[in-house]
Amino acid sequence: MSGQRMGQAAQWRLGRSNSTRALVLAATALLLLGLCAISVAVGTRDVGWTEIIGGLQGRAETIGQAAVAVRIPRTIMAAIAGAALGLAGAIMQGVTRNPLADPGILGVNMGASLAVVIGMAWFGLVSASASMWAAILGAGVTAVFVYVIGSLGRGGATPLKLALAGAATSVAFSSFTIAVVLPRNDIAGNVRSWTIGGVGGSTFADIRLVLPFLVLGFVLSLLSARKLNSLALGDELAAGLGERVAIARAMAALGAILLCGATTAVCGPIGFVGLVVPHLCRLLAGIDHRWLLPFSAIGGASLLILADVIGRIIARPNELDVGIVTAFVGAPFFIWIVRRQRVREL
Repeated sequence: MSGQRMGQAAQWRLGRSNSTRALVLAATALLLLGLCAISVAVGTRDVGWTEIIGGLQGRAETIGQAAVAVRIPRTIMAAIAGAALGLAGAIMQGVTRNPLADPGILGVNMGASLAVVIGMAWFGLVSASASMWAAILGAGVTAVFVYVIGSLGRGGATPLKLALAGAATSVAFSSFTIAVVLPRNDIAGNVRSWTIGGVGGSTFADIRLVLPFLVLGFVLSLLSARKLNSLALGDELAAGLGERVAIARAMAALGAILLCGATTAVCGPIGFVGLVVPHLCRLLAGIDHRWLLPFSAIGGASLLILADVIGRIIARPNELDVGIVTAFVGAPFFIWIVRRQRVREL
């Protein structure tokens, strides 16, 4: 009887007005388009509409048009990377039923980074495609490792234990990364700047490289929406409704790992986007993952573009990498969640 009441309560919470959600989703998409325009126009050098139009047409006759030509792939990369991280965060929170789940907090991003650095230092990985596969492998191994460690002991994989296991793993892998890089002066400079996390210097070649992995990750994640709704009711009730719990978790987790690994390979480990965005999007979309996942993708893209624009403005004529800006936003948000929420399960 309690299971039936849980199911009815969940259905009531999922039953918000779809028309209202659609309108809000359209508004957030328009906001994203506006932020893209601002990202192209604003930087260490502001440009006018005529230069923007010229840059969009592929001309580079003036400094402004050349600046626009550089900012276009940077803006696209920020959008797809932010969407990937926001969506991965929502998936991880749904799979683990952990309000603190995030690719950075659970150590997945740092595992991907360590795998890339080891590949560069010890195995001579130089191609971008090889680094991509190394990052995805590192993200997957780290996700399994953290889940196994968090599952040990009484009570299984509780949200708090997963968060602690992920934080400890992230710190350890960060130290390992430094240890690998220190004796290698030939790669130290590039690795240090990459591990901060940023989208500066992105090119259309980078976008073409990462796009197939992200598309596959997006598809797997969005196909997992109904399964995540079932898992939110609890494993026993989900199994009673005919859901194959292990397969559902594995499919959703694979999508999140592809998104995290591919994004980390080209942008470095960018933290807190996957933590902040899903919580904010639940205020707009509720807990129905069929709506939460698209909201999280658009919200993540908007947040990362906004963070990139702020990083260009706040330190003119220099720039702050987007990973630094998201850390300033995400760290206080993380503390607020820990203090305010019931850190047991979603």
